[in-house]
Amino acid sequence: MFGKNKGENWLIVGLGNPGKQYERTRHNCGFRALDILADKLGCKIDKGKFQGLYGQANYGGGKLFLLKPQTFMNLSGRSVLQLSAYYNIPPQRIIVLFDDISLPPGRLRIRGNGSAGGHNGIKSIIQELGSQEFPRVKIGVGAKPHPEQDLADWVLSNFSAAEEKDLAVALENSADASLYIIDKGIYEAANRFNGSQP
Repeated sequence: MFGKNKGENWLIVGLGNPGKQYERTRHNCGFRALDILADKLGCKIDKGKFQGLYGQANYGGGKLFLLKPQTFMNLSGRSVLQLSAYYNIPPQRIIVLFDDISLPPGRLRIRGNGSAGGHNGIKSIIQELGSQEFPRVKIGVGAKPHPEQDLADWVLSNFSAAEEKDLAVALENSADASLYIIDKGIYEAANRFNGSQP
């Protein structure tokens, strides 16, 4: 089932901002997806180290680390670098879950690599790792409704009740997609989950 990835250590990172006031914002989809994944794995994300909160599960004969950087979004890469360096996990085995304003709520897009695309958390990870070659699961949060609206205000806003329904499915799918990447690879995961919607 696990193919060539059997027995390897992986890191799955959910991006977000720490603090109650940010919990339900668009920018915190990565944290929320990681919580769902932790539940599926019976794992608690409660160890404080590497400028983040992390948990550890056994998966596919290797160790699977789940990390929520606590640095605030723009410095997320520091936490990712510290944990991945400590456990010797290369970028190719670091999966990042994060919000994407170019996709409507409920949509997912899986990519094996690429630029930051204007996302400050991804920009920080690329900068710290010195690589763009890490898989990512983009979770649609919708574009800002008015071009003149400040982007920071938009990503720090909460979802509407209707959006939350679509998002619930996407968060569940993104948790499944991250394990699918480990099990079957990026290509298969993209075929299965890209564009998936409620």
